[in-house]
Amino acid sequence: MLRFFAVLPLMTVFAASALACGPETDCVIDDRSYRIRMPEGHQGQNEVGAIVFAHGYRGTSEGVMRNASLSKLASNLGVALIAAKTLGDDWSIPGVPSQNENDAIDELVYFDRLIADATTRFPIDPQRLMATGFSAGGMMVWNLICHRSEAFAAFAPIAGTFWVPEPETCTSPPASVIHIHGDDDPVVPLVGRPIADTAQGNVFEVIDMYRRFGGHGETSADTFDGLRCENSVNADGHLMNFCLFSGGHSFEARFVRHAWEVFTEVGRL
Repeated sequence: MLRFFAVLPLMTVFAASALACGPETDCVIDDRSYRIRMPEGHQGQNEVGAIVFAHGYRGTSEGVMRNASLSKLASNLGVALIAAKTLGDDWSIPGVPSQNENDAIDELVYFDRLIADATTRFPIDPQRLMATGFSAGGMMVWNLICHRSEAFAAFAPIAGTFWVPEPETCTSPPASVIHIHGDDDPVVPLVGRPIADTAQGNVFEVIDMYRRFGGHGETSADTFDGLRCENSVNADGHLMNFCLFSGGHSFEARFVRHAWEVFTEVGRL
């Protein structure tokens, strides 16, 4: 009996080591990983919501965690920041130029596994997840919107769109979306542009498609903190807000804050 109790502390250490991951260490799920930062001062006694962030081309989860403004924002909101990570340089999504290199990767399944793992290892409320991402990460978010809408409470793609051909409909139910984009973006232009043997899709056409798909009615105009938004809501209360800011291909943490606060105000988060 004494020997059993003596082994317990060692078992606890091993268990903790197996689970140890966070902002500076990868949370490994098979051949993939992610990183996570819980809000400052969180003691693990209550579940919190989470911002799931998809990085841009050649980005890393480590780089997302080094973004002090984004980390501070999440902590101030009292939520976790989860940084997803590509297997290579880019997200393997339909139409992407690097598709031929990664055509065996199923990013949708990766996000399924990420959510299952994060909500098991950490006190994360699976009903309060917002997916967001910048540039190529915003493109990944649009694919989640169209094919994994039930996995998240809300979505906020930033400066990203589908690659051509843009989908004519989606396979999962309508969701709440706030799309944010620079009105003079040369990297992901609002009207799209050709790259290699493919092309980025037209953001205006994507927004129109999703409004038709979601059964959204008339839009109303609004401005907030430099964002000029065209807002619409469907019969189920799902938003499809399209917000522009004056500028190019840039990311600011305030964009994520705006989306989280709007979704919270309407009861989505």
